[in-house]
Amino acid sequence: MSVPFFYEPNIKAGASTFELSEASSRHCIQVLRMRTGGRLLITNGKGLKFEASILSEDRKAAVVQLVSSEAIPAAKRNISIGIALLKNSDRFEWMLEKITEIGVTQIYPLNSKRSEQHRFRFDRYQQIVIAAMLQSQQCWLPILHEPVAVTKLITIADQDLKLIAHCENDQKNPLQQVPTAQNSLILIGPEGDFSKEEIELAHQNNFIAVSLGETRLRTETAGVVAITLLANPFSPLT
Repeated sequence: MSVPFFYEPNIKAGASTFELSEASSRHCIQVLRMRTGGRLLITNGKGLKFEASILSEDRKAAVVQLVSSEAIPAAKRNISIGIALLKNSDRFEWMLEKITEIGVTQIYPLNSKRSEQHRFRFDRYQQIVIAAMLQSQQCWLPILHEPVAVTKLITIADQDLKLIAHCENDQKNPLQQVPTAQNSLILIGPEGDFSKEEIELAHQNNFIAVSLGETRLRTETAGVVAITLLANPFSPLT
């Protein structure tokens, strides 16, 4: 049986004991029925990983002893995605889960000219990202941003490699053939695609147009494919 993994953003290196949050305490003691001496893992989502054992079985404020700690290096590639909001929140949530598991670093939900109406539930989406980080045994929590206009993100983006995937018949490079970079951003549009004005603005700001394959993908599928290719490129990072 795998050791349960918990997210506690306030845990710090050097401490000998730590009081779990109410949510973690309830899950640990009431849901998992863990008892004194039980082992668990904790991360602060910023690279620290702790092995701990339960000292007290309080359902609201369980205390653990920190047995050991480890600093997990961040991934070599910093991969950001700007992706259009979807009317169907279930599909958007599925996408958040999968790109977190694959290894995205930052997520920018986009409002564009052709975006569908979407009630952005930050707290719920943040919990999905946290759960996906823990499920995939990672110790770096992706940064989930509040929605931003695609035109604003295009003009402020400072990544080394800036990419835009769109459906216009312009000349595009297969994403697999684009040279890798340590710090990249890819933009994925809504089902109706980016507008011509948004695409032109991206080109003016040094974004490279890329193709994700021969078939036309849904927005959430395109997001997963893009992060997969950027996280696992064919050429090594030098």
